[in-house]
Amino acid sequence: MAGISAESAGTLFDSARERRSAPRPPGGNIPEFTVEQISRAVRQAIEGSFGRIRLRGELSSVSRPNSGHVYLSFKQGRHTLQAVIWRGVFQRIRTDPQTGVEYVATGRLTAYSGSSSYQLTIEELVPAGKGEWLALLEERKAKLQAEGLFDAARKRALPAMPEVIGVVTSPSGAVIRDILHRLRDRFPCHVLVWPASMQGESCASEVEAAIKGFNSAEPESGVPRPDLIIVARGGGSVEDLMGFSEESVVRAAAGSAIPLVSAVGHETDTTLIDFASDVRAPTPTAAAEMAVPVRSELLADVASLESRLINAVGRSRSQRAQRLSDLARALPSPDALLAFPRQRVDHGSERLRNSLRSGVQARKLKLADMAGRLRLPPSVHEARRKLDLVAGSLRQAAVSGLDRRKRDLDSVSARTGPQHLLALARRKGTELDSASRRADAACRTRLGSLGQSLGAVGRLLESLGYQRTLERGYAVVRAGGKVAVRAENARSADELEIEFQDGKVPVRRSGAGR
Repeated sequence: MAGISAESAGTLFDSARERRSAPRPPGGNIPEFTVEQISRAVRQAIEGSFGRIRLRGELSSVSRPNSGHVYLSFKQGRHTLQAVIWRGVFQRIRTDPQTGVEYVATGRLTAYSGSSSYQLTIEELVPAGKGEWLALLEERKAKLQAEGLFDAARKRALPAMPEVIGVVTSPSGAVIRDILHRLRDRFPCHVLVWPASMQGESCASEVEAAIKGFNSAEPESGVPRPDLIIVARGGGSVEDLMGFSEESVVRAAAGSAIPLVSAVGHETDTTLIDFASDVRAPTPTAAAEMAVPVRSELLADVASLESRLINAVGRSRSQRAQRLSDLARALPSPDALLAFPRQRVDHGSERLRNSLRSGVQARKLKLADMAGRLRLPPSVHEARRKLDLVAGSLRQAAVSGLDRRKRDLDSVSARTGPQHLLALARRKGTELDSASRRADAACRTRLGSLGQSLGAVGRLLESLGYQRTLERGYAVVRAGGKVAVRAENARSADELEIEFQDGKVPVRRSGAGR
């Protein structure tokens, strides 16, 4: 900004000379000025030096009071310049000023004596592109979004009825009073306030520490762990809200294990914590409304549901009782249901009794027929023949062994002396006696085993023989010495022999041999 022009300075000095020509107060020669004189001189100097100018800068704040005027603030580094758009001018320009955007403003620089400040009275305003603040935020937003910190899949639903709510805000501002008032009206609950600076250099570090502190709270410490966190502050310029767009704050909000609601600034203000939080509220009051339901509405809903449940249960019981009564009338009596099954049981038992009798009789006849056709099995004759052969072989082997040992003894006696022969004869005699005893024992054992086998075969033959059948009242008919198994064999024979259990009776056909 340029200094005071020479003309303005000359006017100011002329006033000073006039003051010096006036009577001086005692003890001083410093000129005196009124406030109005200074304000007028400064205004004339500023307006005379600059006149109509064009300014390029980034908007850091926009205020729209009810008067219709728009008050702006341009920012570059640490320097700011206030500006104003009068209501009539704002109605004809087509630009809606937004914070963080760079504009080119045309107007006149003037001094505002009401606050001893200077400002730009804007006549035209056009966008010039993104400002430094906005460009920085866009770059940081793109970086964090690429890491997935803003993904919708990471966001969690807020608890329906939180018992403890942690609020990160300034404890002396109007924000916490609005939140507490709204929570008290809607759904009273336990509120923990973590004091933090809401702007300035320490804002980001304190908000980050508050979010992490709520997440690390342990029940043993005596401080309950919140079910929900609200980060809230009122509106402000872009630089005032810049702490909530710091990377450390955004990462802390994204990494919070507790659902987090961001309520920073007014509805038109946007910070990067809004993208990382689970829910963004347009205002702190709206955040309190989102955090809890209305207790009176819940009680009304519960009462309505209880009434509906009672009515539904009553209707269901009445309908089921009526249905059961209808079904009971439609069912037949137990006697009618069991009449046919009982009849089938009676018929079945009668048929079973007759079948058992018929089956027993048929099996008796079949058994008698099989017994009449039973013959002596060939295996019995074969067993007898083998037994005789084995017994004869065993006797012959024993006699041959004795003869062979006697011959050996005679041969040895002929080759040796009397004493030796006598000893050898005794030893051989002992061996012969022992072998003879073993042979006799083996023969007796073998004969006993064969006798048992023969007895078992005999008993089997006796049980399977036709004599047992004769004892039951049957008879054997023979024709020509052979058993007549068919009627035609008996008809063609002249003489028959009928064997009963106690003897045989010859039968001659009448007229045979004549």
